[in-house]
Amino acid sequence: MPTPIKIDFVSDVSCPWCAVGLKALEQAIGCVGDAVEVELHFQPFELNPQMPPEGQDTTEHLVQKYRSSLQQLEQNRAVIRARGAELGFTFNARDRVYNTFDAHRLLHWAGLQDRQTQLTLKHALLRAYFTDGHDVSSHEVLVNLAEEAGLDARRARQILGTATYADEVRALQRFYAGQGITAVPSVIFNDRHLIQGGQSAETFERALRQLAVAA
Repeated sequence: MPTPIKIDFVSDVSCPWCAVGLKALEQAIGCVGDAVEVELHFQPFELNPQMPPEGQDTTEHLVQKYRSSLQQLEQNRAVIRARGAELGFTFNARDRVYNTFDAHRLLHWAGLQDRQTQLTLKHALLRAYFTDGHDVSSHEVLVNLAEEAGLDARRARQILGTATYADEVRALQRFYAGQGITAVPSVIFNDRHLIQGGQSAETFERALRQLAVAA
């Protein structure tokens, strides 16, 4: 059996390049096949930790945050849509940006069950926001997505109605910030090797093969 390669995928569910990066990483994992065994863990990062409960208009938010013109925003959106389409992910128009802290609490809980459940929930959250345009801060939406991922809906509702896992998520955010992570996606291999941004599947595949040889 090959030595497992641990991958910490630090990301936010409202980050389009995180969706691109995850699809590319999964494609790379599929390409290397049995040559590597991967342990994929999702770690929390909030692009907009101060986002209010009602969210903010997407265009207004992006113009304010990045000082971009409307033309630049549309060009960026076109690039992201194209990259997503190449990887089999659909980006549709989104009206608002939402707070994602509760989504990260559910992802943390899912990770305590098993890695596959966490991965399934991550995909559900990304699809809900970027493809379907849902409010991923809504507890009803989150409970439905948790159930879709195979988690207990009643327990999901209990978690969201309390501060359960809030301290754990914040501690992880502080840890990765302390490691110098200021942008996502940040993909950390075996706690040592970092690849940032929505890189190509070829970039991830090359890293996996190099790590497999070095193991």
